[in-house]
Amino acid sequence: MTLSRRELIGAGAGLMMFGPSSMLSIAGGSGVGGELSRSTLITEPYVVVDTALGRIRGGHSRGALAFKGIPYAGSVSGANRFKPAPPPVPWTGVRDALALGTPAPQSPKTVYGEREPHPGEECLVLNVWTPAIDGKRRPVLFYNHGGGFQTGSAGSVAQDGGQLAANHDVVVVASNHRLGIMGYLALDELGGDEYAGSGNAGMLDILAALKWVHNNIAAFGGDPHNVTVFGESGGGAKTSALMAMPEAHGFFHKAGVMSGPMLRVAEKPMATALARATLDVLEIRRDQLDKLADVPLDVLLSVQNGGAGLSGKAVHLPGHFGPMLDGSVISQHPFAKGAASFVSNVPLLIGQNRDEATFFFWEEPAVFKMNDADMVARLRSEYGAEKAEAVLAVFRRSRTTATPVEIFIAITTSGRWSETLAEAECKVRQHGAPVYMYRYDYESNYPIRGTDWTLRAGHATEIQSKFENPDLGGLMGSKPDRFQASKNFGQVWTSFARTGHPQAPGVHRWPAYDLQTRATMLVDVQCRLENDPNKAEREIMQEMAKRS
Repeated sequence: MTLSRRELIGAGAGLMMFGPSSMLSIAGGSGVGGELSRSTLITEPYVVVDTALGRIRGGHSRGALAFKGIPYAGSVSGANRFKPAPPPVPWTGVRDALALGTPAPQSPKTVYGEREPHPGEECLVLNVWTPAIDGKRRPVLFYNHGGGFQTGSAGSVAQDGGQLAANHDVVVVASNHRLGIMGYLALDELGGDEYAGSGNAGMLDILAALKWVHNNIAAFGGDPHNVTVFGESGGGAKTSALMAMPEAHGFFHKAGVMSGPMLRVAEKPMATALARATLDVLEIRRDQLDKLADVPLDVLLSVQNGGAGLSGKAVHLPGHFGPMLDGSVISQHPFAKGAASFVSNVPLLIGQNRDEATFFFWEEPAVFKMNDADMVARLRSEYGAEKAEAVLAVFRRSRTTATPVEIFIAITTSGRWSETLAEAECKVRQHGAPVYMYRYDYESNYPIRGTDWTLRAGHATEIQSKFENPDLGGLMGSKPDRFQASKNFGQVWTSFARTGHPQAPGVHRWPAYDLQTRATMLVDVQCRLENDPNKAEREIMQEMAKRS
């Protein structure tokens, strides 16, 4: 089965910083209210673990022990809306952790985990996968899901952590957290102390989950002093934002950013203007903020997504909901001018996919049929004639046999690569812990409907790969060699989590990234190291970025 890009976005794949839910779930009907494929079902024998809040019951799944839907913070509905989450409430007896918890408020079509509840406000839950409950201190990989800051969940089948945990003797954790308007309505300046931190509530949720890990993960065989935070697309942006949060210092020790660099967050005046416009649409004065507790959730989501406001007219808000520079929760832009001093000792593994852009033109089949004139015209419209000609000249010289479509995809992908490089370079200039660069090159054969193209190494095709879930169908495609590529990528991430120095099978040594050699690991069925791949292309795109 193939899907249009709109259908894919509706399934949780998203746009720009959005990461997809599993295509298995879509094709197999195992999303909200669907039949189970049983691929990630938790089965007997069950296991009970003592946590700081109470006892929980998990079981076996994909070769590991799995515990799902564990609460890590208190209620964030009603009077607690748009505020930092209160502490979690302990329980008595044994609480079942055998099924996914509630995903954050969003369209039910954008979250597809097996037997995943409908989205709702009480969404502060997490999942844990571990090889055994045995007192060992394993590396912990804490995953931030994709979907930008608007959609997604920790329950996506593609992101199931069972295989990764079992195959590499690590502990995997993934959390749900508030998104969009519920997580980033910046009332800090409008509501006083009661709403302090509201503009970054979603990021504070992730921090609360990290604190839960610190206090509880030893009971699951994990090491609270060896935690790697990583994420893809929007999850990479969340990871980048965590690296600018002073209070997060010490709760993670390594960081990974995949296809989702974020150099800066919104400025406080912009975020406040967005909040003020939202209140206007909701017809709530700043001295009536308590009324926000009574606004129906579907109205809030409609306002967020440009639907009808209370007046029935379409809403046009001045911006999008996401983290902001408030000077306290987030003390600086993550990587716009310099990395925060408190992450100088945090190694960074960063990269993206070779053909990122194929994903973003999923719903434009005409892009994959462009001739040379079409391609030149489109680039001129997007870059301007002068910049387009300068970029084209370089890419034509470096890709003499490439088709017009291949050149267009390469140029568009390289624009995204420039931000990945900018984040890496910023961390390198800190002269602290090392930075490691990768490029994911495995070519998926997943078809793009209405064209003779496949996704190749497009955006989000590596999600299943890093979790070693190539057997679950989806964007990674169906070629037999996908299992080896997945094994390689899983090894990259788990070796980095274990030691801070990633290893790629078949490559003797992976040097740290620097501004001279620019060592980059090309991850594929066979991995190889290359210094400054596509150097001329990198240089021209970075030059264009400086002019922008």
